[in-house]
Amino acid sequence: MSKKIIIGDLLDFLDDPAHAGESAVRYVEQGALLIENGKITQRGSKEEALALAAKSPDIDLVQYDNKLIIPGMIDTHVHYPQTEMIAAYGEQLLTWLTEHAFPTEKQFADKAHGSMVADVFLSELLKNGTTTALVFGTVHPQSVDAFFEVAQQKGLRMICGKVMMDRNCPDDLQDTAASGYADSKALIEKWHGVDRLSYAVTPRFAPTSTPEQLQACKKLLDEYEDVYMHTHVSENVDECAWVKELFPESKDYVGVYEDAGLLRKRSVLAHGIHFNERELCCVADNDTAIAHCPTSNLFIGSGLFNIQQMREHNIKVGMGTDVGGGSSFSLLKTYNEAYKVQQLQNNKLSAFEGLYLNTLGGARALDLEGIIGQLEVGCEADIAVLDYAGTPFMDFRLQRCKGIHEKLFALMMLGDDRSVFATYANGEKVHQR
Repeated sequence: MSKKIIIGDLLDFLDDPAHAGESAVRYVEQGALLIENGKITQRGSKEEALALAAKSPDIDLVQYDNKLIIPGMIDTHVHYPQTEMIAAYGEQLLTWLTEHAFPTEKQFADKAHGSMVADVFLSELLKNGTTTALVFGTVHPQSVDAFFEVAQQKGLRMICGKVMMDRNCPDDLQDTAASGYADSKALIEKWHGVDRLSYAVTPRFAPTSTPEQLQACKKLLDEYEDVYMHTHVSENVDECAWVKELFPESKDYVGVYEDAGLLRKRSVLAHGIHFNERELCCVADNDTAIAHCPTSNLFIGSGLFNIQQMREHNIKVGMGTDVGGGSSFSLLKTYNEAYKVQQLQNNKLSAFEGLYLNTLGGARALDLEGIIGQLEVGCEADIAVLDYAGTPFMDFRLQRCKGIHEKLFALMMLGDDRSVFATYANGEKVHQR
């Protein structure tokens, strides 16, 4: 039986600090976690842990000084096939798709190419302290096979799905309502619930699916009630106008998915920038989650996400990097941009609130609270170890901080993959800087 003790400063959340305040924050200096067979089985003090280790020579003891131990971070929206075209210059959403995203995704007809990119992608996530992600594949079923095979080898909790597109896209990236259903069903049967892997039914976004394909998506969700639904919504003003032309009978963009029966628990909509009041109420009423993707929203010029509206409607929100529209795999840098997006709207997003979105908030958005997202007994031991001295300048700056919030804020504003000292997945170290 594999056992280890990890000692260091522990930080996680019992609830959303935006609602519950600092009582939601659980910070313990020199705490300890006992990990057995991939799960956290005890929390305690450093002294208790050292005493236990002294009596049990079979326990591996790891002590992290001047480090902050947090739950492994959770990326609630990202495209692994776009890894190689991250930081593509100069376009807004609809042109960006045709000029950059679609040509790159065509390469994933080759499974070997998908495997190579999946390995690079997952390695980058782990370097950045991200241990779970909700991931787009491409229209090719083999892109999902390649992704899951690599994730399984690394022992990761990952969610992925084959993109479904039966119109308004290149012919060689197009499926049909029937083939999209059949391919997705076969992938669900093969992968969903295997080890730490889950499947997401993945219509790209309303403009690239006919009403018939959206109904095929609903059929899959009805047949497999614990799979996810993952798509885009209200990212760009021109996109919203296009959806209105394509679906004139629906009340609004969210209404397209509502009419198709796709809004439910375990449905995650990326972006949600340009919602009206009806859409906010509809998302909340259907227990659907939103993935906030600030680096992408700024990079592609899509708009400013209003997190205060989401809070007022009690909508579950997680953070997404949205690579390759997003320009970094780092959820620390994603918080950096999220903070600025709120500043521009005269809203605040504290470091505690940002780290909550990256951890427990993401777990709640993915219906995985109690499994990941906390340093809690019974949770899987997905852990990121952040380094206060990731660079000489960060060390210089953080030494001048008073209190954990100021220290965390500076770390998240200045941090990137250099701030991640180690990453654990299911209790095993999968990255060491």
